[in-house]
Amino acid sequence: MHAKDRQAISETLSSHGHLFDEGHLDRLGEIFTPDVVYDMSALEAGTFEGNEAVRSAAVRLGADNPIAHHLTNLVITSEEDDRATARSKGLVVLADGTFASVTHLDSLRRHDGGWRISRRVVSPQRTPLGGARPAHAGNR
Repeated sequence: MHAKDRQAISETLSSHGHLFDEGHLDRLGEIFTPDVVYDMSALEAGTFEGNEAVRSAAVRLGADNPIAHHLTNLVITSEEDDRATARSKGLVVLADGTFASVTHLDSLRRHDGGWRISRRVVSPQRTPLGGARPAHAGNR
């Protein structure tokens, strides 16, 4: 994958936090394909299909939305010239001042002159080491 595409994908993924945190929900087409599937079922928040469903879910959540989304540890792999997969970590700041860590698994494709997320799966990180227990930690 060309460096130009990697940069464009990184900017698309990074723009997610800016658009949501600033309330620009009318601009979701800048980061999502029209048929996006946004899967937050692991967070018990449901799965949303299409930009309008994503926007409506955020509006319904209202003050319970995170106040800040931070993206880190981005790894991009190319599947085809016009498709890519990205894994990243997310850190969200909640209104009560607490933090939460999630993992994003994004499928992206070229759409409307740029890279857009066509599917996002958000999974919580609730245990150290992904829940794996090292063999030597048995007697603590």
